[in-house]
Amino acid sequence: MNKILVMGPSWVGDMVLAQSLFKQLKIDQPDCQITVAAPAWTLPLLERMPEVSQAIALPFKHGDLALRERFKLGKQLSGQGFTQAILLTNSLKSAILPWAARIPVRTGFKGEMRYGLVNDMRPLDKTILKKTVDRFVALGRAKNAPLPAQLPLSSLQADTHRAISLVQQHNIAASNAPILGLCPGAEYGEAKRWPAEYYAEVANNALNQGWQVWLFGSEKDQSVTNNIQQLTRQKCVDLAGKTKLGDAIDLMSLCHTVISNDSGLMHVAAALDKKLIAIYGSSDPNHTPPMHLQAVVEYLGLSCSPCFERTCPLGHLNCLKQIPPQQITKHLSIRLSKNH
Repeated sequence: MNKILVMGPSWVGDMVLAQSLFKQLKIDQPDCQITVAAPAWTLPLLERMPEVSQAIALPFKHGDLALRERFKLGKQLSGQGFTQAILLTNSLKSAILPWAARIPVRTGFKGEMRYGLVNDMRPLDKTILKKTVDRFVALGRAKNAPLPAQLPLSSLQADTHRAISLVQQHNIAASNAPILGLCPGAEYGEAKRWPAEYYAEVANNALNQGWQVWLFGSEKDQSVTNNIQQLTRQKCVDLAGKTKLGDAIDLMSLCHTVISNDSGLMHVAAALDKKLIAIYGSSDPNHTPPMHLQAVVEYLGLSCSPCFERTCPLGHLNCLKQIPPQQITKHLSIRLSKNH
């Protein structure tokens, strides 16, 4: 039996995409055991992935080398019988722990100077492995083995009963109306955020059609959701900063449709099999698309796109501002009439 330690990514969206790797490992090696080591904030995702046998919360601060601490934790894991480590990040520091744990096969792409720490080094040809999910799945296969014809899709297992309990905790009025989830934030930066006033226009249209509208996000997104609330006369349910990630996942499972920027919550919505409208600005939907076959992707592909910057280097944010609310509302109206 292959006992695999995966050094997981730090971003919520990337961890959702990593589930395709976990699923493919189980297809290729049905009896393998998968343990994932990652920052604590990603653990609610791992708890909802049945392919993962164990999750280890890494105690290191973001960006810290923490050489001694990583070596110490690696030594503690050395007796657990891991046969392979798969490193989903290309940093030097991510390779220290598997090496210290004396895991015989340590697989990763050529990254920072980590020769010797990674002994199953793979070249990364970005012209072949264009998508993040492709790169993750490739690391779980034999060297030079082709990707499967169709990658397994992420599919988080939400707790519906807990979601109903959370509805009561947040004093959300009971209703049979379809729920529209809006995810107007983006941890990466404003160049990924469709304007709040556009979200508010879509929200008002949905409210007028009889939808409920729930706003999702972290504490950092509260200024955006507050703006939307002001423009909708406080008619939305604002959950930003009021839910932990696990709560947000379970509550989102009750939504009929989700509209989101390119963010971690967008990938969560896709993995919950929600009807999804994904809005891209500075990033590239060809690189990190939602893993959902019916997702609607709005992306203009301007001559300056994708720039991958946190703020618009040209100062106009046309890649997002030129996607009108009416375009998104059109998709929403179609989906409501077809499904309700």
